[in-house]
Amino acid sequence: MQKTFRGVYTVMITPFDKAGRLDVETLKAFTDWQVREGIHGLIPLGSTGEFLSLSEEERVEVARTVIETAAGRVPVLIGTGAEDTREAVRLTRQAEELGADGVMIIPPFYSTPTDDELVHHYRTIAAATKLPIMVYNNPATANVDLKPDLVARIAEIEGCDYIKESTLEVTRVRDIIRKAGRNMTVFGGILGFESFVEGAEGWVAVASNVAPRQMARIFELVKDENRVPEAHRLYLEWLPLIEAVGGHLYVGGTKALLGHMGFAVGEPRPPRLPLPAADDARMKALVDHFGLARALAA
Repeated sequence: MQKTFRGVYTVMITPFDKAGRLDVETLKAFTDWQVREGIHGLIPLGSTGEFLSLSEEERVEVARTVIETAAGRVPVLIGTGAEDTREAVRLTRQAEELGADGVMIIPPFYSTPTDDELVHHYRTIAAATKLPIMVYNNPATANVDLKPDLVARIAEIEGCDYIKESTLEVTRVRDIIRKAGRNMTVFGGILGFESFVEGAEGWVAVASNVAPRQMARIFELVKDENRVPEAHRLYLEWLPLIEAVGGHLYVGGTKALLGHMGFAVGEPRPPRLPLPAADDARMKALVDHFGLARALAA
């Protein structure tokens, strides 16, 4: 039976060891910690997971490790985006064979496809799998902007049931819901709290790599308990952390935060570089301010 996706889903980092190799044991521990902290779902092999910097073998190992470690406790969606539609189909079928609950697919990010080409891209992938698809709109990285009218067209494709809306225009959430109706469930990609208030049923979050329990709680307060003022206070309390990993430091900053917490997840792979000393010190100060190292130890 297909699961319904809602809540806060961590778009996971990929841990490397000191030699820069995939660290499977740390990935297992990190996955288990996320689930025990109360995260609602997991998405490996997204942008934060450096999916374009991994080999084929590493991508398979990451997907298999997270799926097996989660062991059905929370849904796992695998990032299967590719420039070539045929490759996106192959990766999606592979994720299905590995036991994923769904996939997240960014549009082709180099060819600047037209609206008709994008609809064909997603229709072709959906026809090749039984997995639900989370369409991923991130114009800052994909060179494509899936605006609400186009999203409404994609929502008519059976299987394209979710969207991660990663712009700073929170009205996109409102308009997708208005135009796509029940065919498309919206997850915020950058704006969590604001997206919930506009009707989103989830948030694909970077900050939950570091604070899964707190990010999940913001969602629960708004969507499950209707305690919006309390959720807003919690959101503002944690906003410095959310903002710290919301820009270009989303990979390096997140890994630095986890390192200061005691989770040795390694450095990002080039072309990304380790954080400059000033940024690293800022991440350490955030860990100290929020008591994150103590939270991890507990």
